[in-house]
Amino acid sequence: MNTTLPDALAGLLDGLPQGRAAQAVERLIASYRGDTPTDAPVLRDRADVAAYAAYRMPATFEAVRSALGAFRAAAPGWTPATHTDIGGGTGAATWAVADAWPEGEHRTTVLDWAEPALELGRELAESADSPALRGARWQRARIGASMGLEPADLITVSYVLKELDEATRAAVVRQAAAAGQTVLVVEPGTPDGYERIIAARDLLVEAGMRVAAPCPHSERCPIVPGSDWCHFAARVSRSSIHRRVKGGSLPYEDEKFGYVAATRAPATPAPSRVTRKPQIRKGQVLLDLCSSDGTLHRDTVTKRHGPLYREARDTSWGAAWPPPEADDA
Repeated sequence: MNTTLPDALAGLLDGLPQGRAAQAVERLIASYRGDTPTDAPVLRDRADVAAYAAYRMPATFEAVRSALGAFRAAAPGWTPATHTDIGGGTGAATWAVADAWPEGEHRTTVLDWAEPALELGRELAESADSPALRGARWQRARIGASMGLEPADLITVSYVLKELDEATRAAVVRQAAAAGQTVLVVEPGTPDGYERIIAARDLLVEAGMRVAAPCPHSERCPIVPGSDWCHFAARVSRSSIHRRVKGGSLPYEDEKFGYVAATRAPATPAPSRVTRKPQIRKGQVLLDLCSSDGTLHRDTVTKRHGPLYREARDTSWGAAWPPPEADDA
């Protein structure tokens, strides 16, 4: 896409007093980190939505794009013709889907209960080069047990489950599993976010879907509840509008997130997944891995491994291991 999300967001806060934007961001941060009841939309008016888009859309976009990249590596021949974004708000996940399949002309429907978010999402999408974004349907719907989802090749549920109570979360995931060929769920990379991802993962597998990413298997997660959590990181470039709303001097930040992508389509999960930042020592690289045999373990790759050692030095948190091009090594 020539028109990027930062391009679309540029000028979004023009005309909105900076103090008003900052207040909206502070309230949104409190909601994002706290508990929001199911019947209380987080985004209440245009100022809230503009602040949210500047504050959260770049990070949500990068997290979903990273998760979709892992899924595409597991199912390289698969392309969605239809996409539903549950609780899509201003459309960050929809932009990520359009970025993942730029050659596709999939039909997208964005569902959200906040009309101001849908209005702004529609405005942003109108400036995109992607036909899928420009042609997306922005539909007001209560996110819950009675959404009445239409069948779709891809269903995304990003940063939504935290806003719902436990019973509603389960109902939403079950509906997504019944309606979608592939379902992607993304949540914050926190211990409670991991718990929601694991609960969603269990429901998706129970519905007959197979995990394509990040897990190398569809068996139970080997992490002992309460002892650790699985999450990853995506680098987010801070635009001028992003820095204006959030403050800070660094030109980037790292978005921590957790996800699960499950599908009924043909897919080959990674043999292993790097679950922590690789530790580079003198002459060796320590890799914490989750593997297809359902175990967590650490591999030590040394110089005597030759090309594999060079691959290990270049690999990153969340990457498949070994890289496809290093299988023969």
